[in-house]
Amino acid sequence: MEQRKRDRRAARGFLFGCVVAVLLWSVVSAQIRYSISEEINEGTVVGNIAKDLGIDKNTLKARKYRIVSASADPLFHVNQNDGILYVSRKIDREEVCVQSSTCLINLKTVLENPLEVHYVGVEVMDINDHPPSFPEKEKIFEISESVLPGARFQLKPSIDPDSAHFSVQQYKLSPNDHFRLEVKDRGEDGRIPILVVQKSLDREAAGSHSLVLTALDGGKPPKSGNMNILINVLDINDNAPVFTEDVYSIMLNENVPVGTTVIQVNATDLDDGLNGEVIYSFSNSMNKNILYLFDVNPSTGQVTVKGSIDYEEKDRYVVEIEASDKGLVPLTTEKSVIIKIVDINDNAPEIEVTSFSSSIPEDSRPGTTVALISVNDLDSGLNGKVICSMDENVPFMLSPSLEDKMYSLVTKSPLDREKQSQYDLTILAKDAGQPRLSSEKTISVVVSDVNDNSPEFSLSPYTFYVTEGNDPGVSVFSVKASDHDENDNALISYHILRHGSKDNKMTSFLNINSDSGEILALKSFDFETLKTFQFQVVATDCGTPSLSGNVTVNVFILDQNDNAPVILYPVSSNGSAEGVEEIPRNVNAGHLVTKVRAYDADIGYNGWLLFSLQEVTDHSLFGLDRYTGQIRTLRSFTETDEAEHKLVILVKDNGNVSLSATATVIVRVVEPKEAFAASDVQSSAKDDEENNVTLYLMITLGSVSLLFVISIIVLIAMQCSKSTTDYTSKYLQETNYDGTLCHSIQYRSGDKRYMLVGPRMSIGSTIVPGSNANTLVLPDRRGTSEEVRSDYFATLNWFCSH
Repeated sequence: MEQRKRDRRAARGFLFGCVVAVLLWSVVSAQIRYSISEEINEGTVVGNIAKDLGIDKNTLKARKYRIVSASADPLFHVNQNDGILYVSRKIDREEVCVQSSTCLINLKTVLENPLEVHYVGVEVMDINDHPPSFPEKEKIFEISESVLPGARFQLKPSIDPDSAHFSVQQYKLSPNDHFRLEVKDRGEDGRIPILVVQKSLDREAAGSHSLVLTALDGGKPPKSGNMNILINVLDINDNAPVFTEDVYSIMLNENVPVGTTVIQVNATDLDDGLNGEVIYSFSNSMNKNILYLFDVNPSTGQVTVKGSIDYEEKDRYVVEIEASDKGLVPLTTEKSVIIKIVDINDNAPEIEVTSFSSSIPEDSRPGTTVALISVNDLDSGLNGKVICSMDENVPFMLSPSLEDKMYSLVTKSPLDREKQSQYDLTILAKDAGQPRLSSEKTISVVVSDVNDNSPEFSLSPYTFYVTEGNDPGVSVFSVKASDHDENDNALISYHILRHGSKDNKMTSFLNINSDSGEILALKSFDFETLKTFQFQVVATDCGTPSLSGNVTVNVFILDQNDNAPVILYPVSSNGSAEGVEEIPRNVNAGHLVTKVRAYDADIGYNGWLLFSLQEVTDHSLFGLDRYTGQIRTLRSFTETDEAEHKLVILVKDNGNVSLSATATVIVRVVEPKEAFAASDVQSSAKDDEENNVTLYLMITLGSVSLLFVISIIVLIAMQCSKSTTDYTSKYLQETNYDGTLCHSIQYRSGDKRYMLVGPRMSIGSTIVPGSNANTLVLPDRRGTSEEVRSDYFATLNWFCSH
């Protein structure tokens, strides 16, 4: 029983397996196949799967009909609405089915509920979309020109990705005379092109050959691809050198220098490389003596002179030259070179100087003989005829002698050693040969000096500025003269020209170093007593006879601050600078109390006075003008103000080291009635004081005026004595005296005008170095005398008013 049961179970299992197998077969057995061309457009219909499989298209979407693919970018897709299969993107058969003759793409489609799997095959048909291509764009062969016809050279085949008849079908070679093409069919490996030599090669005729190999496929029209074939023909030594000339003949002058090129032979070899490189040499059969006279360059074939060539020894040479290549078995060619020697004029004239005077005085007369010259030439005829000459731009010339080939060197114009002290004379002798030979000789003639130049000063006139208060016995300035002569004729000594005139009295206080020209002052100068003077210096050389020259020296004394201010007012009866001023108590602010007057004998900044309050009892009551010295009230008086005030005024100049003086003013404040009562008493005292001040002013003005007149007279005399010196001097004093006397001196030196003035400078003026800022260089306005006068007074008034 149990056995039966087991048999029944086995029969039921077998039956179930058969049913399952039948069901699975029904699932996978359904398969269809389509065909499309490659490169069709996206969205092209491949086929209606639902219709071809007999599936109701209305159930496709519900049963989730789809293509199962592992690719992220599938080639096909199916529409669930109608069951049509579409192309998703362009299909390249050569990309999808590499190296396959048939390109079949299997698609698996799935339906659910119940599960159904259907296989769809799509065959992609090939089109001719690829041309043949060679692995190399250019192939280079190097073939010897000795290769025999029939030699074979295999080429790499062309590649075409297309299949079957669209692949490479044939090869073609560009037309030529030396090569042909054979094609060998290797079945699956394709057709192999082979290059065959059909005619002998000659490198000298054609060094290279360019061919084009073309591959054609089976398309209609066929596509093609090309490969360039370059064949370089290798050389063999099959050509001997050949000279470019049939006959070499040259004319060569005798006595040419060693290394002179005689001729250059040239041979060419049609071979290449070492087979075509030519070297030159002399033939072994040639006379050995020629080897000492000539040489040949192995590389260039240049024949040069090696020894001395003399026409008198031999007038013709035949030189045998060999040209060989550098092949393994060298080929050689010989050629004769005929060298004809040409006679030339090879003896130059000789110059001999006799009776030569190397030195000649500069005062020698024209025609003076300097030297005798003889010439000689070993040649004869025209080659021995000699002509002598020399430069015409010198004061010498050659004078022919009665004797043949003799000349005299003589002077032809006056000499001047100061212009040129030595002449290097070149005498040129030429013969009449062809070519003309010449020789030259240089002799040096020295021109000796005579005393014909006077000493000359470096400046004329000299102008010096000396600060007053100089140390006696110390050099203050110097003059310098030069003499164009030499030795003793140029040795100069100096002395001051002294005579008894009044204008020359200052020379007694001067001394000069006779060797150096340094001038010493024997006394100290004082600007207040002497402002300028003039003298002359004489320079004398030591020649025989001696010559001399003189120069005028103008000296201007510059002011120093060596005078302290002098108080002119107030001055008491005992001579001290003290005074008493009484003013009414009811005066207003700005009332003039008094004016302090002072004088400084210096000029410029040294004489420019400034006033300041050194001591005052009440600073709020009185003010002092620093320029005029006026004392004024600053406010009205009050009952509490004191009745007497003491003012100490400091007066100082503006020198580098200023000097000063003080004045004391006692100001008494009185009632108006007392002031009127005391006015009569004080008027007489003030009249006396004013008379004293007036007397001082008159004396000062008189002194300045007298000094001004004397200066004008001196300057006029100097102007008349030497016209080259433009020199004037004026001393002026402003008539409206206002507390400080203003000095001004104007003078001219050379092309410049100078003014020694008071406290301030004119705009556009220039301070002369060393003048302590007291000397101004005024703009040159040379015009009418009225213009000069107006310019001067305008400048003077401006300075004094400031």
